[in-house]
Amino acid sequence: MKFKRLGLLILLFTVAAVVHAADNTQTNTPPSPADLEHSGNNIFRVGVIERSDVKRAAALLERAVDYLQKYGPERSFGAFSDRKSAFVNNEYYVFVVGLDGILRASGGDPLWLIGLSALDFHDAAGKYFVREMLDMAKTSESGTIEYNWLNRLDNRVEIKTTQFHKVGNYIVCVGYYIPRASVEEATALLNRAVALLKKSGGSTAFKTFNDPKGGYVINDEYVFAVGLEDGKYRASGAAPQLTGTDVLDATDVAGKPIFKEMIEIAKRNGSGSIDYLWRNPATNAVEQKHTLIQRVDDVLLGVGYYSKK
Repeated sequence: MKFKRLGLLILLFTVAAVVHAADNTQTNTPPSPADLEHSGNNIFRVGVIERSDVKRAAALLERAVDYLQKYGPERSFGAFSDRKSAFVNNEYYVFVVGLDGILRASGGDPLWLIGLSALDFHDAAGKYFVREMLDMAKTSESGTIEYNWLNRLDNRVEIKTTQFHKVGNYIVCVGYYIPRASVEEATALLNRAVALLKKSGGSTAFKTFNDPKGGYVINDEYVFAVGLEDGKYRASGAAPQLTGTDVLDATDVAGKPIFKEMIEIAKRNGSGSIDYLWRNPATNAVEQKHTLIQRVDDVLLGVGYYSKK
């Protein structure tokens, strides 16, 4: 069958990760058996993306744990809280909470909280994440929690994923932020893409959309273009290697024929939106995606944004 052959071909490629503003480096690893599974005609559930954010946070956590085990609490907590130390790098920093809930060290803001109880720390949604982490540490020496926290680099409250490891009476933590575009940002990017296509024509625009440094791939946002008549990708910022692929019969992980629906909407109304399940290139997780589409002559352009639920 057509899509089986395409599936085998696409397994030769690893889906390109969105370039993160803080670090353009990414590491691709061979796909696991689970990643190679696909249902129906869905050819896009392939590839493993290890974002640099995750790896950098894990590496920093490992170094901090080793340092604490080697030099002990007093020296380690001073190093972790020193903004000029190797344990603070932009949004990546170490913080330590005792099993008694006291904040023992932190390379983030504000420093005056060190020495105070963190049990009542909660995020913007009211989640007591320190309490949750302490509960998790009762049964596991390591783990991961998510909460909303201020990213001091862009002064925005964003989803933060924190990895932790228990060392004696202390929990050592390092977090990273997961970018999530808003409907306003997706709309603005789609409008820019439409303007570029109308001004520069397909060849230039599609090449720009596929360029991770072209300004149309931003964290979890990217532009894709599909021909209205042939159902083929003209461009896909998250996976440029799929350009030319026939996606007309492709479905999301729930079996929804998303591209057929997009094309119908574009032909009927000229613009619109559609919801479906899709792999987020920023998190490598299948999430709910809300995509805005706009017809430009015989092509539809799309930009989506993700939510976890």
